[in-house]
Amino acid sequence: MTKPISGFSKLTKEEKIDWITANYTQIKEQSKKILQTYWNENESIQQLHDEFIENTLTNLYVPQGIAPNFLINDTLYAIPMAIEESSVIAAASKAAKFWLKRGGFKAEILGTEKVGQVHFIFKGDATKLNSFFTYLKPILFAESASLTTSMEKRGGGISDIVLRDKTLELDHYFQLHATFQTKDAMGANFINSCLEQFATTLKKEAANFDGFSAQERDVEVVMSILSNYVPNCKVRAMVSCAIEDLKLTTELTPQHTAEKIIQAIKIAQVEPYRAVTHNKGIMNGIDAVVLATGNDFRAIEAGVHAYACRNGQYSSLTNAEIDNGIFKFWIELPLALGTVGGLTNLHPLVKLNLEILHRPSAEELMQIVAVAGLAQNFAAVSSLVTTGIQKGHMKMHLLNILNQLGANENEKATLVEYFKSNPVTHHGVELQLKNLR
Repeated sequence: MTKPISGFSKLTKEEKIDWITANYTQIKEQSKKILQTYWNENESIQQLHDEFIENTLTNLYVPQGIAPNFLINDTLYAIPMAIEESSVIAAASKAAKFWLKRGGFKAEILGTEKVGQVHFIFKGDATKLNSFFTYLKPILFAESASLTTSMEKRGGGISDIVLRDKTLELDHYFQLHATFQTKDAMGANFINSCLEQFATTLKKEAANFDGFSAQERDVEVVMSILSNYVPNCKVRAMVSCAIEDLKLTTELTPQHTAEKIIQAIKIAQVEPYRAVTHNKGIMNGIDAVVLATGNDFRAIEAGVHAYACRNGQYSSLTNAEIDNGIFKFWIELPLALGTVGGLTNLHPLVKLNLEILHRPSAEELMQIVAVAGLAQNFAAVSSLVTTGIQKGHMKMHLLNILNQLGANENEKATLVEYFKSNPVTHHGVELQLKNLR
């Protein structure tokens, strides 16, 4: 039986690998070789990767590709996308090419406000607390000034601080709800530093406020942390064309195609089971660009899915309509992204990807990411209402199946050609490979 280990973090990387392979894998030397195979040959780059996180053993590679031909606000982009799922980049590229000839994508920023909160317990008179906050607010700004100077020079800083009474939801629960502008930084460290200073000031000033009783002076700060829900840090992306230009298939007229796409969107707006898969497809495109640009895709996922519930039911992030003979398809969603700080300044490939994207500002990156999500959704929905999703997806998945079955290069070439005109299923590929052999 494997025993717990003490001081694991203090071991060298080689010692960590020896311990994990000896205690948790069947063939130690083979497991060590697999881990070492994924090390970067450049020692300085590998050391950089080792220091990104704790207890590093190796690197897990995710394929990165390019989706070209994205015309966004009249600028042509080739978008780096890092993702392991088959057909995502192909679908995005197909949508980009389709809309390239129809004016491209339009995108605009609807807001850039980010949020942080100090959550605290106050057992006393809420009227007194409101009076105290009037006194406290300028002190909060003053005592965090040393933290905000650099950000203010770049045009950012603290936008506002308000007191929120949440006692109807939880006894004695209040919060300082603060909003921030962080320019090209995602701003997590800046926001959290400000919030922790707010908490210190809150406790200090409450403890000495003459208007409070002894109990009321004992404010308990529970936590101080930014929120990844940023409904006022929002972007819109859109495509449109005349109905007659919406030629996706010979089997449906453009009018019928537009109507089916709109109906599919309406279903995702009212049916959560469909909406989750619908939005997951959107996030295929968004996450792939977010990851390639060194941003936090988990934070983006959390905020976007919360936004999809803003009206009380989980719903589609995209919309579609026909307006005076024009087909319109658009998305609005919150995206808190950065192009300075964090991995954007450290990871060599992230820096290259940002260069490929014309070194965007945070606002420009928000627009690019939103467009990637919209393109992904258009590709998915248009396939669903015409040929079905599996035809294209399984053809892209074919090489994965062939690799799983151990096909050699000649077998792959032969079967790729065969399945150009035949439906792809795992059993069908297995059978054809067996017949070929």
